[in-house]
Formats: sequence, C-alpha cells, structure tokens
Amino acid sequence: MGVKPIREKVLIKRVEAQETTKGGIIIPDSAAEKPQEGEVVAVGSGWVLGAGLTKKLDVKKGDKVLFGKYSGTEISFKGDDYVILSENEILAVIE
Repeated sequence: MGVKPIREKVLIKRVEAQETTKGGIIIPDSAAEKPQEGEVVAVGSGWVLGAGLTKKLDVKKGDKVLFGKYSGTEISFKGDDYVILSENEILAVIE
C-alpha cells in the first residue's frame, strides 16, 4: 500500500458521499458533508502494554466502521483520500 499505521493507529478510506437526497435533489460538493463511515485499509501493530507486550487491535483490514465527524487526521496518498485515527476514535463496526 505505501502507508502503514503504527501502534494503535488505523488507516481508513471513506465511503463515497451520496450526491443526491432521497427526494432526488443534487447536493453540490461544497455543501456535502464528509461521510463518517469507511473501510479499514490498514492497521498498526497494536496497543503497547507494559513489559514489552502488545495487544492486537479489535478492528482488522476490510472492516466497515463508523467514526466521529472530527476524528483523526485526513491525508492524501497517490490521489486517494484517507483518515488516520486511533482505534479508540472508532465508534462502531458495521456488520
């Protein structure tokens, strides 16, 4: 991939935002809110515990997740937009 999160960090690709409402109204890009849903692309090695132990993350590559509107840091890599955030900023896994 090229971007590898470290420790408890997770790399997420946002789902595509809807461009129309249920009523058929087209929403311009400037007015559309960024989705708070995405797919986990990569995960770090896990939480660092005492005595050199590591706890693996609860989320894994391919999970669909929900996260807060202002969570994480947005990055662009090779023309794609991603969000890097700590696992504890993930609100839920969509099953």
